[in-house]
Amino acid sequence: MKILPQWPTFFHGRVKPFGTVADWQGKFQAAGNASSQSFERIKGLGLTIGMDDYEKRKLRIFNQLNFLQLVAGFIVPIGGAFSTRHFPPTVWIVACLPAIINALVLTLNARRQYDLAKIAYFILYTLTTGIVYIWGINMGVELSFILTGILSVFFIQDISQMLFTLGMSMVSYFVLAGLCKNYTYELATANIVFYVFNQLLTLALIFYGLFLIKKENAGYQQSILQQKEVIYEKGILLQKQTDELTQLNAFKNRLFSIIAHDLKSPIYALRNLFRNMQQYDLPASEIKEMVPEVVGELDHTTNLMENVLHWARSQMQAYTVKPQPIDASELATEVIRLLRLQADAKSVRVTLKADVSAIAYADRDMIHLILRNLLSNAIKYTPENGAIEVGTHRTQNGVSLSVHDTGTGISAEALEKIRESNFYSTKGTAGEAGTGLGLMLCKEFINVNGGTLQIDSLPGKGSTFTFTLPPDEEATPLPQA
Repeated sequence: MKILPQWPTFFHGRVKPFGTVADWQGKFQAAGNASSQSFERIKGLGLTIGMDDYEKRKLRIFNQLNFLQLVAGFIVPIGGAFSTRHFPPTVWIVACLPAIINALVLTLNARRQYDLAKIAYFILYTLTTGIVYIWGINMGVELSFILTGILSVFFIQDISQMLFTLGMSMVSYFVLAGLCKNYTYELATANIVFYVFNQLLTLALIFYGLFLIKKENAGYQQSILQQKEVIYEKGILLQKQTDELTQLNAFKNRLFSIIAHDLKSPIYALRNLFRNMQQYDLPASEIKEMVPEVVGELDHTTNLMENVLHWARSQMQAYTVKPQPIDASELATEVIRLLRLQADAKSVRVTLKADVSAIAYADRDMIHLILRNLLSNAIKYTPENGAIEVGTHRTQNGVSLSVHDTGTGISAEALEKIRESNFYSTKGTAGEAGTGLGLMLCKEFINVNGGTLQIDSLPGKGSTFTFTLPPDEEATPLPQA
């Protein structure tokens, strides 16, 4: 007797295993992803980059509905294949005409012939569906006339064309599907299940089409609202930039007007001095008498031009803050020494009251400019034999620098203009001219260095300008009180 091999040995290499549940889940997921990607490609037939967003939305709906109707069109031959009553081949060919139109529409859209695609759908589809019923075939798709009429309202922009298509669809429905009752071939008698399925499927397409239209319109309206919000925000930003440019332009015009006016005096003074020296052979004693006035004019012009250059760099955003540890007392001493001649010319006494360990962390050049402008202004508005005190002190929050004078003081109205960063300047106690630009630079440079400026002043009582700077983190901390 011949012995058969055991089951595992006999079928080894002959039967492939079905795989695990995880394998089948992966296969189904891959198939689903492929189907989803294919459907997305069908919906995107004919889309171009230059298309308006609203037109893209409409085209995707149009492609989607045509594809679904194309798939539904194959229900007819499938139903006939399973029917007990066999129809002639001509009947199946005629019954498939609407689905062929759907395929033609998708092809035309893919070729970007959008107008022809609409004509094919809204005219030829209705005609071919009508031919099916005229031929004596009732496949249960009469509701497609209503679907075509509904879609014409959404997809056709021209009113006359839309009314014509809507009218043709409604007439076809009432005459061909509603009034005609005697049909030679009826799917209901051949296969009632597929007939009812056709009716339900067409009805589902109507509601699904309405749902898509409502959804896309809502999405489009939402995108419009978002665009309006973006436009509104950009409008606010544009208005803000316009206001800033207007202010900057007014500032520039005023500045150049001041520069043009203030540059005349020293240039004319120099010209007159050298012309007199050339023409009249002035003695050294007379030249010596004229020089101090010219030097004073040149000092003012030098300060003006330096401030203008610093302002121009700051407005062009060419200034880069380079913070570093600064010995406030040392810097104040340097500035006082620099302006000693200006103070001596008016017999103004300048003293320094400083903490030895007041170390700030800021841009040295900017702070030097700030102190120089504040001290120069204090000298300018302090009468002869007056006094100015420059102070540098450590505080709990950093380093405080101050310039206090016994000068003419500032009125409340003038202080308000200064705080609003408006040009404000008056003649000094010795008739010195000014522009107000230096103080504006001081405020700007103090801000970019993380400090604040405080002004305390009363007319006839003098003024105190105080600004604070961040401390150097590596410096010895101030003992707590």
